Amino acid sequence: MQLDAGNLVDFYESALGQAARRLIFRRIKLIWPQQKGLRVLGYGFAVPYLKPYLGDAERVVALMPAQTGVVAWPANRPLTVLGEEGSLPFADAMFDRILVVHGLEGADAARVLLRQLWRVLAPEGRLLIVAPNRASLWAQVEASPFACGRPFHRSELVALLQDTLFETLQWERALYMPPLRGHRLSRTGAGWERLGRRFLPGVAGVHLVEASKSLYGTATPPRLTRREPVLTRALGISPR
Repeated sequence: MQLDAGNLVDFYESALGQAARRLIFRRIKLIWPQQKGLRVLGYGFAVPYLKPYLGDAERVVALMPAQTGVVAWPANRPLTVLGEEGSLPFADAMFDRILVVHGLEGADAARVLLRQLWRVLAPEGRLLIVAPNRASLWAQVEASPFACGRPFHRSELVALLQDTLFETLQWERALYMPPLRGHRLSRTGAGWERLGRRFLPGVAGVHLVEASKSLYGTATPPRLTRREPVLTRALGISPR
């Protein structure tokens, strides 16, 4: 599978993708139970996980990188835009919450992307990254979107966040069910989660790490690129 918008839409419309979304969002909801009155940015392909926040958040924006492409979401009033990972088209400290899904592993320059996310995150804001676990089956099977790009060990994520002036706050894991298609298997996802968390916690499909701005960071990080911000509205595809 290629990490592009069309393939990701197809995956999340499948039984396996719907099960994966439910299992991952349960852990997101534990970390961020509500976003009432907050400004929320989804980066990468976060739209399957943003819908529950549309009613409460002050603002929800989904930015998809150029290498992934963009889809129109929601269909009635699209909130998605296309941008460059090295020059996000937002003002400094604009967002209270930033959710990254299918974004970090596909980045051309992960450190540059994280410094841009640091820049647009409010001083008391929170970053939540969902990233593929290098030790999982999901990072190995070609039919899985979590096998695209670079998977991570927990130690690699810790080092990457520290290098880009983030402080890790809490960790979760999700997606213990095998990445095999089939309605019957997809319906057993909750059982796989219980067994996996108890007996094989290290083989979860994804890491979830919440982070804040490090106190040692500067108020205005230096520009990391000379490119001008690119902001393009989504056209064409409209996922459910």
